[in-house]
Amino acid sequence: MRPRLQESAFRPAILGLTTATILAWLVAGALPALAAEPDNWVEVKCARYTKAWEQGLARMGTQGLSHAFLERHAAFIASGCTAKADVCARSDREIALANAMIVMAMNAGMASTFPPFYCRD
Repeated sequence: MRPRLQESAFRPAILGLTTATILAWLVAGALPALAAEPDNWVEVKCARYTKAWEQGLARMGTQGLSHAFLERHAAFIASGCTAKADVCARSDREIALANAMIVMAMNAGMASTFPPFYCRD
């Protein structure tokens, strides 16, 4: 029969090893940074989104997009992308463009909630 080691003898060593490992990860940057977003993050997101909107319009065109859809979207961009979401995609083309914009926004590092698409009625 093997002699049994006391569990309490290993606790300080395990705790020290765990602490050292976590500190090494933090120093090496292996753990995600908990830093706040940069001060200009809204501007960066808006610039990325505006570029994606221009690309989306260039690819899909404006045929089938209502004046209200385009006008409300322009107001969102003019606000620095901070206006309340009120761009309601109703037609098939508007829904297709809105869906594409959500994907493009996410690919550019924004959340899917950043684009202004929301139907209130």
